[in-house]
Amino acid sequence: MQHDLSVYHEPISELFSMPATRAAWEQYRLSEEQVRFFHENGYLAGVRILTDEQVERLRGELRGLMAPEHPGHHLYYEFHANESHDPSKVLFHALGAWRIAPGFHDILWHPAFTMAAAQLLGGAVRFWHDQLFCKPARHGGVVAWHQDYSYWTRTTPLRHLTCWIGLDDSTKENGCVHYVPGSHLWPDLPITGLTGDMDSVQDILPVELKAQFKPVAIELKKGECTFHHARMMHGSYANTTDQPRRATVINVFQDGVQSASDEPLLAGVPVIPHGQAMGGQFFPLLLDPARLPES
Repeated sequence: MQHDLSVYHEPISELFSMPATRAAWEQYRLSEEQVRFFHENGYLAGVRILTDEQVERLRGELRGLMAPEHPGHHLYYEFHANESHDPSKVLFHALGAWRIAPGFHDILWHPAFTMAAAQLLGGAVRFWHDQLFCKPARHGGVVAWHQDYSYWTRTTPLRHLTCWIGLDDSTKENGCVHYVPGSHLWPDLPITGLTGDMDSVQDILPVELKAQFKPVAIELKKGECTFHHARMMHGSYANTTDQPRRATVINVFQDGVQSASDEPLLAGVPVIPHGQAMGGQFFPLLLDPARLPES
C-alpha cells in the first residue's frame, strides 16, 4: 500500500526550487497592478507558474492518477471517473492527488504559487485541498456555474483563494474557465450542481445579478494559471476538440480560518472541532511571509 505523502510538510523532490534568501523570493511577487486587478475584479489570469518541463512531469503523474487501480487510489478524498454520470459528457474530477504523487505534493510549496497566494490573501497561506479536472478530447463535459465557497461554508471566515493551473493550453473550444468579473462581491448563492446544465444558475440569480452576469473566457497557455476569489462565479463549457483539457487546482485559505463543523471536513480526515483553527497533517502551512529568510 502506498505511503501517504501528507505527512511531509515540505517539498520531497527537486521539481521546484525553493529560494534561499528574501531577495530570491522577490522574483515571484505579483505587481501592485496585478494585486489591484484581483481585488477589483475577483480574479487574476495569465500568471506563468510552471515551465514546460514541470508540466510534462505533472502530466506523467496524472496519467497514473486517473486509473482506479493506482496503488494510491485509497488516499483520494474523492474520485470521480466521470462526475457528470453521462458517458457522452465526461468530467474527471478528483481530490487528494497531493497525498499520492510527488509532483502534485510539491506544487503546493512552489514559490511561484505561495508568494502570489500570500499577497492576494494578505497573510500566511494554509492548504485546504487540491483538485484535478480533466476533460477528454471530443466529449469533455462542462463544469457548471458555481461559487467555490458555496461548497466550503464548513470553514469560516471567508478568507479563501483558488489557483487553477492549466496542464494544456485552454481555449474556448476545449472548455476554458469563464469568470463573471465582479461576482466576488455577490452574496453566497445556492448550489445548483457541478456538472450538467450550464443554464441552471439562472434559476437562482436575482434579477439585479442576472443583469451583471457577463462572463469572460480565460484562455491560457499550458503552465499558466488563474487566481480567483472564493465567491467568484465561474464555470467551463464542453471540450469538443481532438485534444484533452487537463488542469490541477490548489485551494488555500489564510492561516487562522476555523472549522465550522463537527463533521469530517474531507473524507477520511479527522474531525477539527467547530471553532478550532484549521491545521494539522491535512491542512499544512505553506508560507508565512513574516518568516522569510532575512538574507
